[in-house]
Amino acid sequence: MKKLLALILALVMSLSLVACGGSSNDTTAEPAADNTSANDETEAPAAEEETEAPADETEAPAAADVKVGFIYLHDEQSTYDLNFMNAAKEACEALGIEYVQKVGVPEGQECYEAAMDLVDEGCNLVFADSFGHEDYLIQAAKECPDVEFCHATGTKAHTEGLANYHNAFASIYEGRYLAGIAAGLKVKDMIDSGEITADQAKLGYVGAFTYAEVISGYTAFFLGVRSVVPEATMEVTFTGSWYDMALETEGAQKLIDDGCVLISQHADSLGAPSACEAAGVPNVSYNGSTIDAGPNTFIVSSRINWEPYFEYIITSVQNGEAIADDWTGTLSTGSVELTDVNGAVAAEGTAEAIAEAEAALEDGSLHVFDTSAFTVDGATLDSYLADVDTDPAYESDTEVIADGYFHESEFRSAPYFDIQIDGITLLDTAF
Repeated sequence: MKKLLALILALVMSLSLVACGGSSNDTTAEPAADNTSANDETEAPAAEEETEAPADETEAPAAADVKVGFIYLHDEQSTYDLNFMNAAKEACEALGIEYVQKVGVPEGQECYEAAMDLVDEGCNLVFADSFGHEDYLIQAAKECPDVEFCHATGTKAHTEGLANYHNAFASIYEGRYLAGIAAGLKVKDMIDSGEITADQAKLGYVGAFTYAEVISGYTAFFLGVRSVVPEATMEVTFTGSWYDMALETEGAQKLIDDGCVLISQHADSLGAPSACEAAGVPNVSYNGSTIDAGPNTFIVSSRINWEPYFEYIITSVQNGEAIADDWTGTLSTGSVELTDVNGAVAAEGTAEAIAEAEAALEDGSLHVFDTSAFTVDGATLDSYLADVDTDPAYESDTEVIADGYFHESEFRSAPYFDIQIDGITLLDTAF
């Protein structure tokens, strides 16, 4: 009988080790099954890849108390996901933190399953990178209150009331605006040299979805262009996918065929840069340099540098400190960056113009969404209720115009600028 009781007790103790909030010292990582993207099943990786970086045994004991799990929508072929992967590697290696990566995780129940797998593997900090992951990460957070869950681009942390669920983004609209200045200078150079006329100053933009995040980005880019070329116009086409090489190539080619003289994008493959290189059309990309794909057309790229955020959440867990519900990285935190300007393609003086505008953004003398810089149906906006507190009906709830500008990413980290301004034409709105 004593032996039987001892056996039952041992079994109960072993089961308790795999419960939510289990041992953060578990350093094993079992390979996970393949997941493909719900957005674009044909473009997602064929097999899920799970990698684990061992902690540096020479680090201080506190570092060993954190194990981070990262969930990515696609693999390194996606410029968006690769940007996160690079930042995660840099932050964790700098802090001596063990981490696990799961790639090709769709925006569905697979995200919840991946999050729970990471918890079972001993992760006490879990991060997911795609907008559609949010509800499934929240589901995991509710079930595992002793684990911190952080999510990029999401909107619900400030209203969910969960102490262990957090959103993060950055003021990337400022980076888009600066990249737009570079584009505007290139177009102005084309006008001044007689390559095009002023009435041909039409730009193109390949977007993924008609979400506020995309609208905020392409509008900021356009306003940057117009700060240099006031007569410029822009056409936008959407793919309905964050990552689809074929559709992004097709979208860029459609814009080029329609007379757009420079192309930018908010989509995650090399489709648009490659199409621009083939056609000899200047390109401003996103999430990092695409100069290898477009040495003769690439001008500059803006990106969010996620390393400061990753270091912040890791050290917060190490020190037992609360993580902000909504964290917005900025130019000053090093979270918004531009690549080096490609001097072989960019107009002369581009780097200097970007630096001047960046300084003005940082000191508050320049605001991207200054309401005097754009109109809506011919009128200047002096008031706008944005949908900041997400609800099923997408109801507007927060006044966001004050002091002469739209206050983007101040009431929550994720963008909520969803206004269609004059000068931009949407070629399709199905997504």
